[in-house]
Amino acid sequence: MSDPDLLARAVELSRVHSEAGEGGPFGAVVATSDGRIVAEGWNQVLSHGDPTAHAEVVAIRRAAEALGTHVLTGHVMYASCEPCPMCLAAVAWARMDRIVFANSRHDAARIGFDDAKIYEEIGRPLDQRWIACERVQMPEAEAVFDEWLARNGTIY
Repeated sequence: MSDPDLLARAVELSRVHSEAGEGGPFGAVVATSDGRIVAEGWNQVLSHGDPTAHAEVVAIRRAAEALGTHVLTGHVMYASCEPCPMCLAAVAWARMDRIVFANSRHDAARIGFDDAKIYEEIGRPLDQRWIACERVQMPEAEAVFDEWLARNGTIY
């Protein structure tokens, strides 16, 4: 399938599942770089009571399960809307090659899904964030990291 076809599928998922009341109007497709669909997802925040059940995250989870790996290199994310910061991070952590999207984050903001505060928050120092963040240094926590490093834990 072509980029326009795969993107149209993501948009169709956004329409069908938002009309069904499952969540916001967002759909996603994970496909191989040659256009074969591996997994689909749609926003399930309301139907699952899970604030992380965004279309892209759902599609990534399904693709990882189907392929038996957390590394999705060689795959493309097709999304009905530009991914939010969480979903963008999920695509990056999955090591996907590319994102193709239809609506922009500004289009999403226009209908009430405004992530501008989150984009701003990421760049602020801890003491200036609107979500209170405090670091408490603990030798025990550092030891867990050191142990991970010593046993050559898998980096993903």
